[in-house]
Amino acid sequence: MRVQSLTLRDFRSYQALRLEGLGMLTVFSGRNAAGKTNLLEALALLTSRSSFRSPRVPELVREGAERANVSAELGDGQRLVQVEMVVDEGRRRFRVNGKPKQPSALAGLLPSVAFTPDDLALAKGGMASRRGALDSLGGQLSANHDQVRRDFEKALAFKNRLLKEDASDGYLDSIDETLALCGAMLSCYRAALFRRLQDALRLWYGRISDGEDVRGEYLPSWLDDESSDPPEFGRDEARERLRACMAQRRPEERARRRAVVGPHADKVRLLVEGHALERFGSQGQQRSAVLAWKLAEVSVIQDVLSVKPVLLLDDVMSELDERRRRALVEYAVGDMQTFITTANLDYFDASLLDAARVVALQRLEGVTTVV
Repeated sequence: MRVQSLTLRDFRSYQALRLEGLGMLTVFSGRNAAGKTNLLEALALLTSRSSFRSPRVPELVREGAERANVSAELGDGQRLVQVEMVVDEGRRRFRVNGKPKQPSALAGLLPSVAFTPDDLALAKGGMASRRGALDSLGGQLSANHDQVRRDFEKALAFKNRLLKEDASDGYLDSIDETLALCGAMLSCYRAALFRRLQDALRLWYGRISDGEDVRGEYLPSWLDDESSDPPEFGRDEARERLRACMAQRRPEERARRRAVVGPHADKVRLLVEGHALERFGSQGQQRSAVLAWKLAEVSVIQDVLSVKPVLLLDDVMSELDERRRRALVEYAVGDMQTFITTANLDYFDASLLDAARVVALQRLEGVTTVV
């Protein structure tokens, strides 16, 4: 399954655009702010059902327009599927072959992996970026993962409101039961996914970095001793330990007026040669780890869903040195459909550009068009 055509109407900087006959490699070129990333975002929204920019929904609609429409035709040589997203009245609605569908119904249809300069936060940033990356991947692999995450976030928001209102222990006991149930499930989903991802991450990192070793740890917030090897745990154990930890730390939560225990506080650590990557890793090690993480996501999707995801590379060539650019391009250019944005075509050799469809973009008076 791959993207055969893409149509935009009043989406971001595009008034109207249709690209047909999309092949295995497409390069979107143009100056900064020309609208290149908007195309990758549209593809991400139709495949992963989320944007790597985390925008507010109204921001997806072109200024001055009432609604936006993004659609794509997906085909595998035997069947053709039309996926459409309409943005209006501050919400997103999806249709498949003209029929309304919940976003979860699109899970696994044609997944995607996006790699942007912001993804360097996976190595340099805090735990939230790595937790978010796991949830984003998990949501593409399993509708259950996505639903449990949403349930937990709703319960967490409610608990934080109760803590701000100095609610009684009875109310907090009740919401803690819900948090323990869905929180334990979410931590288990994440931990199992991270173990699978870590195997591929170590393989890719070793190839990119000439044999260096990277190791990951998923550390639930209820873990007593972070210095020991983090244990594997099941849902029942996680629920009981999470419940007990919330009860123990309730005075702290009341003092801080927010929940401090749960999957939102779990830690995802990366270590290179035994040292924390974000603190002690060199710039080259950090970039290698992020590249390896993204290639590992591709491997996990292929293993779990038996489909090749769409690869979306947003201006990452400028963030990588020549060796890492070569490793990425050699992997991407094959039987996996890839879309790349760049402001500098000199990053690519002539043979790659000969095999690609290059779409030149320009933005005039706020509207992007194909040159």
